[in-house]
Amino acid sequence: MSMRPFRLHTRISLVFTGLAASLLLVLAALWLHGARQGIHEEVEAASRVSEQWLAAFVAQQPAVGAEALLAVVRPLGRIRANELQLLAADGSLLYRSPPPTYKAGRQVPEWFVDLLHPVFEQRSLTVGDLRLVLVPDASRAVIDAWDDLLAMAGWALALLGLLYVAAGKALACALRPLEQVMQALDRTGRGRFDTRLPVFSTPELGRLSRAFNGMADRLNAAVNDNVRLETEREVAERMQAGLEQERRVIARELHDELAQGITAVRALAGAIAQRTTEQPALYSPAQSIVAVTGEMQQGVKAILHRLRPPAGDSLGHALERLLDNWRAQHEDIALHAELELGTRPLADETAQTVIRIVQEGLTNVARHAAASRVDLLIVRGAGYLQLSLRDDGRGHPGGVSPQAGCGLGLAGMAERVALLGGRLEFTRPAGGGFGLHACLPDQVLLEEVP
Repeated sequence: MSMRPFRLHTRISLVFTGLAASLLLVLAALWLHGARQGIHEEVEAASRVSEQWLAAFVAQQPAVGAEALLAVVRPLGRIRANELQLLAADGSLLYRSPPPTYKAGRQVPEWFVDLLHPVFEQRSLTVGDLRLVLVPDASRAVIDAWDDLLAMAGWALALLGLLYVAAGKALACALRPLEQVMQALDRTGRGRFDTRLPVFSTPELGRLSRAFNGMADRLNAAVNDNVRLETEREVAERMQAGLEQERRVIARELHDELAQGITAVRALAGAIAQRTTEQPALYSPAQSIVAVTGEMQQGVKAILHRLRPPAGDSLGHALERLLDNWRAQHEDIALHAELELGTRPLADETAQTVIRIVQEGLTNVARHAAASRVDLLIVRGAGYLQLSLRDDGRGHPGGVSPQAGCGLGLAGMAERVALLGGRLEFTRPAGGGFGLHACLPDQVLLEEVP
């Protein structure tokens, strides 16, 4: 399990504490150097004083034997920080002063002794055939230095702990505005564009809050404008769809009622004209009726084409205009399109469905995919129209988007295709991106008016 990274104020507190610890280590090194010099000077001074005292003592004594001299030196014991030894003429040890009683039995680490214990020379005085030797002993001073070091280390650790806690609390208080900034960024990222920061008293943080609030204002305005434009576009599309539906109804009524009636009248007039060729009084009016009803048929046909223009005739032009407009609005996304629509006009419903699928697919790419390239392929053949739209973005979860102004979603595409007897599939390649593939029956445009 990976360790959770430290928070910012914790890391800064550790840096401050580490710097303080480094400074204390430097001070400890300087103290050790001074302590070594102090121990050397202290023991060396004691040794010189002890040597002078013994020299004066020996000078006042006549030559004596070993027993007499032992009777004199035994009461002396240790002379300050020096061990006193009495050696015979052959170098054998006759007497050694007892061990020190100050902090008796105490030991310090060897590395500390090697670090602080200075090197001293022994001092000796000759008394007849005997020799008095002073051996400097700095062990007690080293123990005192060790005790002082332990005490200082304890205080130093307590100081570092206090510094860490104090620095952490001070930094947490100082960086509290940054927590507000992070929370504001999180809320904004979740779509709360009304989030604002208070103007902090610290000049730098105050500039940050003002910049964030200004950015949030602009972002909120842009989102509102986008939603409004999308909503207006959706309303316009719905109104256009309603108008188209109403035109289709009117065109159907004209075709089913008026056009069929005119056709029937023309047929009756033609029949009358054929049977009254020898009756000018009937033949001439019948011919006139045939001519007028023919003109009326052409007029109704023209009205029907105006009410219900065949989308299949101009599908290629409509798609080109749609693609050109989309490229102009999204210059950062490369759109590559291949349109193989053939020469035969498509049925209106099929053409309208193709346009709606392309519109919705490109809208989804612009909104959700974060893509850099889009490929559109439309091919007619073998009785079907194949439509493929792919992007190289981050993919799409599918379904209808919950955002305002999204209009027809992927589910709406599938419904449109299903009504025409086709099928719609969505793919998410392993390498990323999103694709939709539609297969529609190739229904040729039929003439509705005889």
